[in-house]
Amino acid sequence: MNETIDQDYEQFKRLFFQLTGINLSLYKEEQMKRRLNSLRLRKEIPSFVDYFYQLKDNKHLLDEFLSRMTINVTEFFRNRSRWDILGGKIQELASSGKRLNVWSAACSTGEEPYSLALLLSKYMPQLNFSIVATDIDRRVLDQARTGAYLEKAIEPLNPDERRQFTQKGMLYYVNPRLKQTIQFLQHDLLRDPSPGTFDLIVCRNVLIYFTEDGKKKIYHKFSDALQPNGILFVGSTEQIFNASTYHLRSTETFFYEKTNNE
Repeated sequence: MNETIDQDYEQFKRLFFQLTGINLSLYKEEQMKRRLNSLRLRKEIPSFVDYFYQLKDNKHLLDEFLSRMTINVTEFFRNRSRWDILGGKIQELASSGKRLNVWSAACSTGEEPYSLALLLSKYMPQLNFSIVATDIDRRVLDQARTGAYLEKAIEPLNPDERRQFTQKGMLYYVNPRLKQTIQFLQHDLLRDPSPGTFDLIVCRNVLIYFTEDGKKKIYHKFSDALQPNGILFVGSTEQIFNASTYHLRSTETFFYEKTNNE
C-alpha cells in the first residue's frame, strides 16, 4: 500500500514540475508529503495524480496548494536580539553613503520586509535604500502589499516604530513613505534567478524545509546575488557549514559576509 502511495506521489512530483517548474524533490520529502497529503485527504481527492489534474484546471486550488507548501509563520523583528546585531551592520553599510539594495527572501505576510524598512530608516532617514521582498505564495504577497496589521502584530514594536503606523478601525497601516521603499514580487527560491544584486539578503527560518541539495542551490544563488562584503542574515537553526564553498565567511552567529574571492 505504501509503495503505491509512494509511486503516486513520485508521479505527482514529475507532473507538477512539468506544470510549474517547481521541483518538490528539493524539499524535505516526509514534511512535504505529510503536509500535502493532509490537504488532499481533507478535499477527499483519491490520489495525488487526481489532485494534480484538479490543480491544473483550478487556479484557486493551485494558489491554495502553493500556500500550503510553505509555513507562513512570521512576526515583526522576530528574535529581536539578532535584529539589534543587524542594526550595527546596517549602520556600517550606511556609512558608505551609497544607496543600499536589500532582498527579503520568502517574506511571507510582510512583517520581515517592513521590519527591515523600519530598521534601515533609523540609520538612513532619507530612505536611501530599496527592498525587494519575494515569496512563492501569491496570496501572502497580496496581504503583505496592503501593509495592514492587527494591533497584536505590532505589539513587539517600540514607540518610535509604532509611530510609523496609522490606525484605521481595527487595523494599523504602514506609513506610505516607508511602504514605497518595498517592491513585492512572486519568486521561487529554487527555480527563479535572483531579483537583482544586493548589499544585504535576509532569509530566515525557511531553508530548514529544503533538502541539502536544495539548500546548496539557494546558497549559491544568494552568494551570486551579493555584492562583495554584502551580508547574508539567516535564521537561528540555519547555520551554513563550509560557508567558504559559497564565497561566504561567518562574521557572527547567523551572519555571513560575501568575500572577494571568486
